[in-house]
Amino acid sequence: MSKKILIVDDSRTIRQQVNFTLSKSGFQTVEAGDGQQGIDALEQNPDVAMIISDVNMPNMDGLQMLEAIKANPQFSALPVVMLTTEGAADLLERAKAAGAKGWLVKPFKPDQLIAVVNKLTA
Repeated sequence: MSKKILIVDDSRTIRQQVNFTLSKSGFQTVEAGDGQQGIDALEQNPDVAMIISDVNMPNMDGLQMLEAIKANPQFSALPVVMLTTEGAADLLERAKAAGAKGWLVKPFKPDQLIAVVNKLTA
């Protein structure tokens, strides 16, 4: 059975690119437009194997979502990778401290994304 990946990004284009890349490699995807929608999508899809999330989003950003997910015992072990244009060391440190398993910079390389997803969902 194919693994389900939650893609959280306020850019529809980025969600489509990630979705296309993952779908080609046999993954199922669920999409959300901000952190709050991401949490809602996760609650509706408890079988999600990992999350790929942007950092800068309206309503609830990716780091706030990450912190909320890691605080929930049901989802605290779920791997989360941040996919962002941000390269700031302080954001990277905050993401690591909150429990992010990785950090990919946009624009992403499809083969690099697939390698990370395969590794974290194995």
